[in-house]
Amino acid sequence: MKKEREIINRSVYTIQQSISAALDGLPVGESNKARKLNGDFFEKFIRLIIQEIGIDCKSDVIQIPILSDDNEILFHMSYQHDLVVEEGEKIKLIGSIKTSSKDRIDKIFVDKFLYARLTGTTVPHIAIFLNDVQRKNTKTENQYGINSTFLPGHFKGYTIKLNSLDGVYYCDIRPNMLTENILKDHIKTFDKLLCDDIWKFV
Repeated sequence: MKKEREIINRSVYTIQQSISAALDGLPVGESNKARKLNGDFFEKFIRLIIQEIGIDCKSDVIQIPILSDDNEILFHMSYQHDLVVEEGEKIKLIGSIKTSSKDRIDKIFVDKFLYARLTGTTVPHIAIFLNDVQRKNTKTENQYGINSTFLPGHFKGYTIKLNSLDGVYYCDIRPNMLTENILKDHIKTFDKLLCDDIWKFV
């Protein structure tokens, strides 16, 4: 069973990296466009996988009503989310899907905090990432290494002092996420979401 579940993570990772490699072939000067497309394709890919296991999901703009002290609707706030799972009119799960947590981890924690305060609800919020590495130059010419882009201090601080996310999942998990206190309790591999956790949320 463990080997079969590992196939899920490796397959998703390899397919997405193949998309990324193809986008590297865009003309010089279009690297920003390639990064945007890569992120969009990853979001759609993950939603397709979740739909394939029988759970209806979508990217959506959620309209949050802002109420007065007398419970009258004053106006609505728009919140864009990469992943929304609903049951009828009720939102069951909200998710963020990103190729990397770099420059984004803060917003995901704050989004959960603000959504809970604005709506008075406890809708589960999850995050799905491809990996957390980037290329780095080495002293050897034309050779590259990798750097981790994950910020463990930020993740731990937000988890303890702000609010913990209801699930954080990686297709290519970093070694310290499996062994480091707090990280190992809150970060799992993507197969854990598909095979176990998502059924608890919905």
